[in-house]
Amino acid sequence: MKSKERIVWVAVTAVLITAFIFTAAIPMRALSSRSNNDQYIENLSVLFEFILRNYVDEVSPQQLYEGAAEGLFQSLNDPYSVYLTPDDMEDFSDTTTGSFGGVGMFISKQGGERPDYSPDLTFREKYFDFVEVIAPIEGTPAYKAGISAGDFILSINGESAEGYTSDEAADILRGVPGTDVDLTIVRNGGITKTFTLTRAVIEVPTAKYAMLDNETGYLKIMRWTPYTKDSVQEAADFFRKNRYKSLVIDVRGNPGGLLSSVVEVADMILDSGTIVSTKDRNMTTIEEFNASRKISIPKNIPIVLLTDKGSASASEILAGALKDTGRAYLVGETTFGKGSVQQIRSFGDSGFKLTTSRYYTPDDYNIDKIGIEPHMTIKEDELSDDELDSLARLLHENSIAVFVRDNPSEDKTKTDAFVAKMKKDGIVLEDRLIRKLIREEYNRTLNDPPVFDLEYDKALRYSLDLFEQNKFDAALNAVK
Repeated sequence: MKSKERIVWVAVTAVLITAFIFTAAIPMRALSSRSNNDQYIENLSVLFEFILRNYVDEVSPQQLYEGAAEGLFQSLNDPYSVYLTPDDMEDFSDTTTGSFGGVGMFISKQGGERPDYSPDLTFREKYFDFVEVIAPIEGTPAYKAGISAGDFILSINGESAEGYTSDEAADILRGVPGTDVDLTIVRNGGITKTFTLTRAVIEVPTAKYAMLDNETGYLKIMRWTPYTKDSVQEAADFFRKNRYKSLVIDVRGNPGGLLSSVVEVADMILDSGTIVSTKDRNMTTIEEFNASRKISIPKNIPIVLLTDKGSASASEILAGALKDTGRAYLVGETTFGKGSVQQIRSFGDSGFKLTTSRYYTPDDYNIDKIGIEPHMTIKEDELSDDELDSLARLLHENSIAVFVRDNPSEDKTKTDAFVAKMKKDGIVLEDRLIRKLIREEYNRTLNDPPVFDLEYDKALRYSLDLFEQNKFDAALNAVK
């Protein structure tokens, strides 16, 4: 797709240059500087016909039309506003309602102006021109390979991915199940790794749930689809039957989805007030979604909401609503920061996705490019340069994956021996981190991995301690 577009636009540029050299080729009235909309449309029409009739090679009207339509949206410098071909429209429907063939990860492109080069650029700023992994989908090839939220895609099938839009990258990553695609990523700390992923049928998950202990329910919402509300209601019924007294809701790694879906779920938790509102370019309120009185999670059930940098879009709407209303205590990391709303419109066989408004939390905050900060920040410790080198070495040598392959069942004695060997071989990572990486690798080999892992999940462990030690009310009151 990318090479075809490049050819088309090189051709368009060449024609425009020729047109200015030989001014008689196109009537000057069509290229006049009149600024009204009709004149611009007339100019485009004249250019379209001229290229169609005079380009050195035959070019189809559809090819020119799609190139022009894509150019309109690219000029907005907004990664979320794009022209959608008929195939794109089908793919978009798959990711929100069904299944598709691919590697199983949600990706996005940073918006705004490209930062000027300086030695002080952050990791994300350095890779501004590359597509970012928002989150892998649990159980998919990307998840099982170890791709993580925050990775940037450097190349696909050996070709640099610099300058790709998220749609262009997604178009290459998707394909017939059973076929392979090579993917090179870079991770914070400068760690790079190449994966060969075998495409599979990707089922879009919604939610999983379980009891953390005898009194605390755990609900992990993985995607906002038309089916999320039903899954959350099933979870609420399950928790009620188990006589739960507290609840942890986990939206870490949830990249978003349907606005209607998160509003439905928030309405199951909040019994009054605004959930979210959307406003246009003039700050005029387009829509305001308010909670009804009927709820599925009783008001006396304290809630902790877990967030991270992979919590985006609709997940941030839930986080903002529960934080601003004081209904939940947020634990984890600052969210991704996507506070814009897109409309998907069909346009013949094709369509487009256009940012038409921004959403605002109940306290009237827009978090676009900022994110929502948790009440309590809990994340993995920052690694030193020596530790990053050790982590890169483990990844490049595939040491942990080989150990898990050779020892299909977890065995504490063998794990202890492996950790000791790694330390003897010069790996300077803490024992806990090596063991955590081993556990994650075991989980990736399972078709149905555990719903949670209290042993190595620091944010989840902290949340449960709040309930067990009766610290929740004090923690929540301290931030009101």
